Amino acid sequence: MSLSQPARDLQTLVLSCHPLIVIETIEEERVAALLAQTAQDMQMPMMEWSYAQGLCRTSGTFRAPWDEGYAKSGNQAQAFDGTVEPAEMLKHIAELKVQAIYWLKDLGEHLRDPKVARHLREVIGAFAQNRTVMVVTGERVELPGAIAYDAAYCDLKLPNAQELGRIVRQVVRHLSAKNRIQIHLEPADEVALVHALSGMTLNQARQSLSYAAMEDGRLDASDVSNILHRKSQIIRAGGLLEYFPVEDLPTALGGFAGLKTWLSRARVGFSPQAQALNLQPPKGILIVGMQGCGKSLAAKAIARAWKMPLLKLDAGRLYNKYVGESESNFRKAVTLAEGIAPAVLWIDEIEKSFGNSGGDGGDGGLSQRLFGSFLTWLQEKSQEVFVVATANDISKIPPELLRKGRFDEIFFVDLPTAAERETILRLHLKKRKQEPQQFDLAGLVAATDGFNGAEIEQAVITALYRALHQQQALETELLITQIREMIPLSVARRADLERLRAIAQTSFVSAS
Repeated sequence: MSLSQPARDLQTLVLSCHPLIVIETIEEERVAALLAQTAQDMQMPMMEWSYAQGLCRTSGTFRAPWDEGYAKSGNQAQAFDGTVEPAEMLKHIAELKVQAIYWLKDLGEHLRDPKVARHLREVIGAFAQNRTVMVVTGERVELPGAIAYDAAYCDLKLPNAQELGRIVRQVVRHLSAKNRIQIHLEPADEVALVHALSGMTLNQARQSLSYAAMEDGRLDASDVSNILHRKSQIIRAGGLLEYFPVEDLPTALGGFAGLKTWLSRARVGFSPQAQALNLQPPKGILIVGMQGCGKSLAAKAIARAWKMPLLKLDAGRLYNKYVGESESNFRKAVTLAEGIAPAVLWIDEIEKSFGNSGGDGGDGGLSQRLFGSFLTWLQEKSQEVFVVATANDISKIPPELLRKGRFDEIFFVDLPTAAERETILRLHLKKRKQEPQQFDLAGLVAATDGFNGAEIEQAVITALYRALHQQQALETELLITQIREMIPLSVARRADLERLRAIAQTSFVSAS
């Protein structure tokens, strides 16, 4: 069996005599399989420790999480006496003099105790000259500075398509044999299920599949939408991203001719032909403009046009009062986005996320560190995650973000032209069951000069409320009356708009 990338990385670290390896994950079943495979391949004994069980020796028999009987593998022997407390456990393994793989679950939580930290440093020193290794796992592992210098990190990303495919087949076998579930899956349906499960842990994937099947007694192509809905709930519960399946995204986008033309060309960057020429997929775009001009709608329409799910990152959710937690949140967010790829990652109002990165900003340099992490990831990401960043206030965007090469292109969204305003009016009238041809569209277009798309939509909605209150049909005159009572942002914030237009003339590409 060929080794996975995490298995190769782990075995390389063991062979190069790294005494302390850290794997940040909540998927202990995958860690168990990874370590058991490593122990078996390298003919090393394996032991596990937890604060609940103490130090035990495992059977060392490798079974992958998708294998039948996986839950029964890795059975532990009776724990060594006096090894529940972490300091005593570390003292014990130092005295064993056995070259082994020691899996220490959640040890990071105990390293705040100076005694435990000191024992760990001494064990690290003892193991530094041989292949004995301690693998510390946990959702987030915080190491004291002196220990962090000796630690190596092994990256365990979310399950890939191969792992998820095996889970689908395992669940299908189990449901068919024990629950008499009707299975109607063509090969294409299985591929669609695997794609729908991307971004989940193995346990989440197994549970989502089982729930979808048990709900109606069958598993077929129709369950893809159920799994996508479940995935949306899981991602939202994580608190960092929002997930929008392709089917839930809007199909219509009025105007934006320049942006649409660019996107139609950029899309070929995801094709096999582009890969054959060693061309990297497009990284992303920045869309700048006043509020209400359709930047958010453009992000959603891009994902729909490219048939990719949309992930919205509200960067305000990244910030945490605890040191290091914000950076960890950012890593989790981009790791999840890469696990779901190909996808569109929408960063709304990016200036509010990294606007303080040019100075202290009162946050101890946190914004600057997050901004640096974002730039590094944007420059080096290998997965097909297309970033759509939107911004309202250009003055708060760090200049490094505007440099050529950061984004593939920077677009400026101005107020809609007359033709675009007519398209927007038609869209919103049709959406609310009004026939556009029954209105004086030329008069409405003239009346909405200086209005953005959101303001035009609100004018239609408010006029319809007024018409319902007056128990009459919506007419042009009533709609124009409502329009004249509104003060658009182009009037209220005229100076901001003119300044933005002046910058856009020399620095950005028009989205229209």
